[in-house]
Amino acid sequence: MDHQQSGAAAAPVSGFAAQEIDAHPLEFTGSGGEYFRVWIVNVLLTILTLGIYTPWARRRTAQYFYGHTLVAGSPLEFTAPQSRMVKGFIILVMLTIAYQIAVNTGQDTAVGVFLLVGALLSPFIWGSAMRFRLGSTRWRGLRLQFTASWGEVYKASWPVFAIALVWFGVFFGIQYLAPESANALQELAAEDSSDPGLPSMTAGIWGLLAMGLLLSIMCVIRLEYNYKSLLVLRAQVGAEAGRWKPVYMDFIKVWLATVAVFLLFVLGVVVVLGVLAGGTMALFIDDAKTRSFALIMVAIIVGIFGGIFMLLLTSAPARAYREARMFQLMWDNIGLSQVARFKCGLRTHSFVLLRVKNLFLTLLTLGLYRPFARVSEYRMKAESVTLHVKGGVDQVTGAMVRQQQQGGIGDALADAAGLDLIG
Repeated sequence: MDHQQSGAAAAPVSGFAAQEIDAHPLEFTGSGGEYFRVWIVNVLLTILTLGIYTPWARRRTAQYFYGHTLVAGSPLEFTAPQSRMVKGFIILVMLTIAYQIAVNTGQDTAVGVFLLVGALLSPFIWGSAMRFRLGSTRWRGLRLQFTASWGEVYKASWPVFAIALVWFGVFFGIQYLAPESANALQELAAEDSSDPGLPSMTAGIWGLLAMGLLLSIMCVIRLEYNYKSLLVLRAQVGAEAGRWKPVYMDFIKVWLATVAVFLLFVLGVVVVLGVLAGGTMALFIDDAKTRSFALIMVAIIVGIFGGIFMLLLTSAPARAYREARMFQLMWDNIGLSQVARFKCGLRTHSFVLLRVKNLFLTLLTLGLYRPFARVSEYRMKAESVTLHVKGGVDQVTGAMVRQQQQGGIGDALADAAGLDLIG
């Protein structure tokens, strides 16, 4: 204890214990009924305008959730210019239409160019979207910024290009191990192919494909880690930058646990479907005098719809588990310079149960429960986070506002960067 106190005295700015810390749990003041009115208007106008209303709907939705999220008693603000959201939407629509035309007209060269350019531009698209989102967020007069350079963005995006190299290697590896298999695959893709037959799959080819899939998954996890860490470390409020503790293995552990949860639920669904199928078959082979045809049909219909519903539920718990674990990992290990940090108390099992309940009610109401589900999940996640500020909120934010005013030119340049290019 004496050693810790002496260390704190020698470097008082390095730890939270050196000053008084205020804890501020986040609050969400919205409700499902309120958001339902926003949601239903967005849905109807989007349908009536054949999707043209989408950027306006996205802005209304963001403003609702931001405005009802209170951080230390003050709401967040979403100040994105509508014109830039519309520009981003138009660019995406035009690129999508051009790509679909190339695919449907059999322009293989154009499709290849689109895919190559898309891979090269994907880091730019992500970086632009992050600049837009953070630059459009305000709190107590403070604006957030994403200050990463394009070189840093592309450096963090190396897993995208690694995946392409992996599958190039897999393709050429198949050609080396079994040229006839590669030729058969090409003949299967050819329009004038009569009946080339299935390519022969050797143990070596299966091994290559398995290795390619495993390396691709590892690259996807690494890309997620790189992007989240860069987003936090290069996020800035005033002159204060973000802090980041998680490491790559933390993400690996979450993914492995998610796979285990998925397999567990798959096993459960298989068992339940087996029981339902056995019960249905029992109706057919039982005494016909005691089983009516109508009852048998009802049992079959219930079995079919029950099976479909359970298949939908199979992946939902795993996805909810991963979302909750990632949320915990992020918000329990990030901070702002040496003046603030976050703590997360989200319970994984509670979030999984809430997601399953919401999915059931959404299906039961043909989608009308969706806004209530979204609000309940957002509330659970938001209100599980607590902001700890060293030195008091008013004092810290006042100093940050002064720092921000001194960097007015940088703010103006940041306002001109970024578009709403991804959902």
